[in-house]
Amino acid sequence: MASDDTVTIYHNPRCSTSRKTLELLRDNGIEPTIVEYLKTPPSRAELADMIRDAGIGVRDAVRTGESVYAELGLADASDDELLDAMAANPILIQRPFVVTGNGTRLARPIDAVREIL
Repeated sequence: MASDDTVTIYHNPRCSTSRKTLELLRDNGIEPTIVEYLKTPPSRAELADMIRDAGIGVRDAVRTGESVYAELGLADASDDELLDAMAANPILIQRPFVVTGNGTRLARPIDAVREIL
């Protein structure tokens, strides 16, 4: 199992999935480093690394239902344009990402995190 000092959750306390993922970590005896990514967003490079390490596409990491997604016309955007938009507007980042010494997962579904604990 991952040790506490190697577990980070990119968290939004207003998101039920993010809260449930944090609860899952704590239920497994892990007190992770909590990064409230809306207050302290990852850099574009960190975001690109997390997406790659999670084994998902950039588009899978974007919250398409946010109004800024439509305002910026991102439906046909390239991966680079999406990364730029997420770095500039962290509300567009799908949540929560969990990073451990065993890997990175986007906790959608939440059980995906179990693979890296």
